[in-house]
Amino acid sequence: MASRILVALDESPQAEAALRHALSTYPDAEIHVLHVTDPREWTGGGVDGGYYSEELYDQIQESAERLLERAESIAAEYDVAVTTASTDGRTSSAIVRYAEDHDVDHVVVGSHGRRGLARFLLGSVAERVARRSPGSVTIIREPDSKDET
Repeated sequence: MASRILVALDESPQAEAALRHALSTYPDAEIHVLHVTDPREWTGGGVDGGYYSEELYDQIQESAERLLERAESIAAEYDVAVTTASTDGRTSSAIVRYAEDHDVDHVVVGSHGRRGLARFLLGSVAERVARRSPGSVTIIREPDSKDET
């Protein structure tokens, strides 16, 4: 059984289901919860090639803090303490880098389950993580009612 688990967390129901899955499936593991803020969320393209919004960046960081506090609250429901972290970067690369840097055995990630053109155009973070992760990966596609409390 995996001893160090990484759960990638965003604001989606699939990510919360991934967290609940990890907490219920690996109750004795050391669980890390990571939120990645992609710089493309607070920068934008403009005539000169882009701009930076410090105000938007601050709002995104506050939102990430609230999300990680929510993760700690969910973990408390399972009587488990988690290690939380937040980083900036391209989401899939940041998840894999964190897994490598922290000797993670297993990654649990939510997936929106897009298909066809939407998947092609938007890409799949879960798929990229599964291909590049140093350990095994579980992909949670939608909330599982048995993991809900």
